[in-house]
Amino acid sequence: MAALVGAISPIIAVDRKALTPLYAQIYAAYRARILAGELQAGQQIPSTRELAAELGISRIPVLDAYAQLLAEGYFESRVGSGTFVSGSLPGGLDGIESGRATAPTAQSGPRRVAARAIAIPPYERPPWIAHRGAFNLSQPALDAFPFRVWSNLVARYSRGLQVGALQYGPPMGLDELREAVAGYLRTARGVHCEAQQIMIVSGSQQAIDLSARVLLDPGDAVWLEEPGYWLIQNTLKAAQCRLVPVPVDDEGLDVAAGMRLCRKARAVYVAPSHEYPLGVTMSASRRLQLLAWAQSCGAWIIEDDYDSEYRYESMPVSSLQGLDRESRVIYIGTFSKVLFPSLRLGYIAIPPDLVNRFTTVRNATDICPSHLHQAVLAEFIREGHFARHLRRMRRLYAERRHALVQSIQTEVGEALEIIGAEAGMHLCAIMRKERGSGHRDVELAVKAALHKLSLWPLSPCYLGRRKRQGFILGFGNTSADEVPAAVRRLANLLRP
Repeated sequence: MAALVGAISPIIAVDRKALTPLYAQIYAAYRARILAGELQAGQQIPSTRELAAELGISRIPVLDAYAQLLAEGYFESRVGSGTFVSGSLPGGLDGIESGRATAPTAQSGPRRVAARAIAIPPYERPPWIAHRGAFNLSQPALDAFPFRVWSNLVARYSRGLQVGALQYGPPMGLDELREAVAGYLRTARGVHCEAQQIMIVSGSQQAIDLSARVLLDPGDAVWLEEPGYWLIQNTLKAAQCRLVPVPVDDEGLDVAAGMRLCRKARAVYVAPSHEYPLGVTMSASRRLQLLAWAQSCGAWIIEDDYDSEYRYESMPVSSLQGLDRESRVIYIGTFSKVLFPSLRLGYIAIPPDLVNRFTTVRNATDICPSHLHQAVLAEFIREGHFARHLRRMRRLYAERRHALVQSIQTEVGEALEIIGAEAGMHLCAIMRKERGSGHRDVELAVKAALHKLSLWPLSPCYLGRRKRQGFILGFGNTSADEVPAAVRRLANLLRP
């Protein structure tokens, strides 16, 4: 029996001018709602007095309708509690699943959806995501997050809450946070921007979607790193763009190969500081080559700087946007990796001449970001907590990354080749000997989930037919003490 949800009045209309008596109209309306599953077994029904007052009619027809529904078994009365939808529905309801939408019939007519809705694969949670274990990807060290500091800032915000905070905010985001982000990007990432160019968004995924809506038309060619980030692939497929996979080598995106494949592409998506999934850093010569190509072809560069704060063998590499003199780069970053994923806050540094267009499109989609987390995060940055947290996390991730590299070399060095371990929160482990089918890494990832390992397979990140086998291993959420045992479980899975 469904849990009681209170006597909420369903929408029932009566027509006093109709030939059908009022009691019969009320009876028919309730019966139809029950048969359709809109009123569930055990759900409380308003009293006859409440319904009569709501409909503005005499109580008598309501009493008559309720009596008929009770007699036929659609309603049941409980002494001292009221009237409820019956828990044992009559035989006429055989086959109806209470509370569930019914499947459309053949007579329901065409049920068309937009082409962009079917351009991407159906949403599924693969086992390596559903079962969170060691090496889970894109998960920061939440156990090391400064909960007390954050909670105090939230409490302070709540105590001083102003009416203005309850109103719709500006589409570009809260001014205080935009100022804080702009200052951070200029200092730490070498980004050329002012607060007026910063738009606050709900993570890098929304930033990519907004960029596609503003810059790209259906059919436009877009370069993508090969292999690349699967969610970006889906976003651009939904925008009905033509995806051009451009190979990545140890210098990053191969610009010359991109020009051979499609010189007149409209845009390129690139993560130059820490390519996903291989983790390589784009060389200075490639960066300059990419900027020259974009300027010559009038193309846009979408730079995703998703976890560039973490670099372990050198100082952080400056942004590609910082080299751009022609305002061709749309720079994107996120706080999901450096703070916590459910924060859902990211940012875009927009070229000045595009700010108005981005604002217009943002306002047409979700109006503005939520005020609470913006205000708290602005204080978190302004009071120095963000900088201190980054310094602590760099040390912690360096330790965890070292433990993972050492364990792989000790336990499975012959089976896996490590690449991209110099930065970020993940590394890529390429399988040296590809055994079995072309989906060996996927099969192993499914099995690994049963052993509390979250191994993201490498092969699904490729758009083309040539797919390397391997795993993307996150080390942000796996402590250094846990790593050796987890790698031994991985080694057991890799054995024939």
